[in-house]
Amino acid sequence: MIGAAALFWIVTAWPNGAFAITFTTIVVTLLAPRADEAYALAFGFSVGVGLGTVGAAIIGFAALPTVETFLGFSIMIGLYLIPVGAGVAQPWQTATFIGMTYNFIPLLAPANQMTYDTVQFYNSALAIAAGSVAGALSFRLLPPLSPAFRTRRLLALSLRDLRRLATDPARWARKDWEGLMHTRIGALPDAAEPLQRSQIMTALSVGSEVINLRRIAPQLGLGAELDAALAALAQGHGAAATARFAGLDRRLAALAESGPQAFLALRTRAMVLLVRDALVQHGAYFDAGEGA
Repeated sequence: MIGAAALFWIVTAWPNGAFAITFTTIVVTLLAPRADEAYALAFGFSVGVGLGTVGAAIIGFAALPTVETFLGFSIMIGLYLIPVGAGVAQPWQTATFIGMTYNFIPLLAPANQMTYDTVQFYNSALAIAAGSVAGALSFRLLPPLSPAFRTRRLLALSLRDLRRLATDPARWARKDWEGLMHTRIGALPDAAEPLQRSQIMTALSVGSEVINLRRIAPQLGLGAELDAALAALAQGHGAAATARFAGLDRRLAALAESGPQAFLALRTRAMVLLVRDALVQHGAYFDAGEGA
């Protein structure tokens, strides 16, 4: 859409085409990340641009010619900007109020020596409105992916990365894994089902515990058993992974009963039980797709 606005500017040699491109870019780049909310927000922004044009025209052609001092100028633009700025700060129709502020100063174009050129004003207003509407139209012509598709994609990516982590946990730092997963959890659409939210949260917990287990298991002489369990997890063999984690749990239970490493074994057993229970509770998710 930005390219189309630029092409239209070149073909028509429109003097105010740069304004149209600028506002098309603002709408597209700022609102595209809002996905399914983008069109509604862009529409509200465009309505705000229209209202802002009316406000700039009233202040510019009716109010400012009646004052001559800087104080008078400040009062006049404050009569518009203060209530509109307060509107931006509250949650109702925020996009509309933002649109009302974005184009006010560019249209008013305050200067020490004010000029009142109505033709230039309305040309600029048309360019800003056209750019805003074009940006909103882009979200209709190229609608965002559906919330259901985005949710499935985030779950699939999380499972893929969890299997890669199980293949080589030493290459992952816990903070990197958790940072990645927190980003994906934040990107889940509001329409995601509770089960899907539970699955991605479980993937986060399992990955964190796998990283911890890889660090601790060799100290207890259980590196080989953990490798076998993680290999099954990486291949998407949920039942085999569950069985091997259960065997690892029995070894840890024996170590936790006595010996100098009883406390460490007890802590490790809690991690193993968390992973095993996750595999049982969300077996269909961990078995989905192809292994790493």
